[in-house]
Amino acid sequence: MQTRPLNWIIGAAATVAVTLPLAGCGPDADNGAAGAGEVNLYSARQEQLIQPLLEDFTDETGIEVNLVTGGADALLQRLRQEGRNSPADVFITTDAGRLHQAHAAGVLQGIESETLENNVPERYRDPDGEWFGLSMRARPIMYHTDRVDPSELSTYEALTDAQWEGRICIRSSDNVYNQSLVASMIASEGEDAAQQWVEGIVANMARRPQGGDRDQIRAAADGVCDIAIANTYYLGMMLEGEGRDREVAEQIGVFWPNQDGRGTHVNISGAGVTAHAPNQKNAVRLIEYLTSESAQEWYAEANQEYPIRDDVPTSDILAGFGNFVSDDIELYILGENNAEAVRIMDRGGWR
Repeated sequence: MQTRPLNWIIGAAATVAVTLPLAGCGPDADNGAAGAGEVNLYSARQEQLIQPLLEDFTDETGIEVNLVTGGADALLQRLRQEGRNSPADVFITTDAGRLHQAHAAGVLQGIESETLENNVPERYRDPDGEWFGLSMRARPIMYHTDRVDPSELSTYEALTDAQWEGRICIRSSDNVYNQSLVASMIASEGEDAAQQWVEGIVANMARRPQGGDRDQIRAAADGVCDIAIANTYYLGMMLEGEGRDREVAEQIGVFWPNQDGRGTHVNISGAGVTAHAPNQKNAVRLIEYLTSESAQEWYAEANQEYPIRDDVPTSDILAGFGNFVSDDIELYILGENNAEAVRIMDRGGWR
């Protein structure tokens, strides 16, 4: 049986509640028995980054997956608007900040699963069981190997030193990855220290923030800046590719900051069962499957993200970046600190 993508309109139309007649949706349609029924998935991960896993899940369980992909914010808004009429069973999104937004919006439900508790370390899951990490990425310092000696690097905080003036590229403040980085600093160093860091980073930016993580890496290769802060999976996918992106990535080194302190900032993609899931048991089974050893191995190789499970090896490309100590903060705290992080970034002039 094959996964069946649904051609539902996301984008601007996501702000309007839309209910489609899906088979198996309804209050009496919890087809949770093994090998039966379906599950409806709203995913902020691109289709090609998850589709093969969904097909394997269907082959293994007989449960068909109806997939809707779209922007993280659009899908969350759609869940809010649909309310109790939503056909969605599972919501997958990127970043603990967005998972917390879903929690705060009341669109997820707490679940109990011994499998998920065993597979997902406590710091990578919601304490109320509303979401669970599926993959992990780090946000280290990336540098041009011809213009920066890694011995000059140490911590995120040291990037505010005068020697880095006009040498740093980083995304805008409306990017949730950067919001979560600041949120982690609030948790570890306090609000005043986070404010000072933001102001120092703004002072040392090579240009007004623009583009995505790949654009920061390209800018470092092109000489616009010497330092980029970006998620590891972007560099990993560029190294896995061909042509211009691979040439760019081969000029970039990875430095793991704060190794003598709190560790390098990490974040996750994750999933939760929706508040009004019509196929709740199958929803739990899908999330459990996505944390299985085989699914984690595939995800690590295909998406260049770190497995959420400690017993699954990383890809050869990520292993080439070296081992590192990660910040062991419980990631739900990033969501709790998000609003203050945004305020700090606004006050610091991070646009």
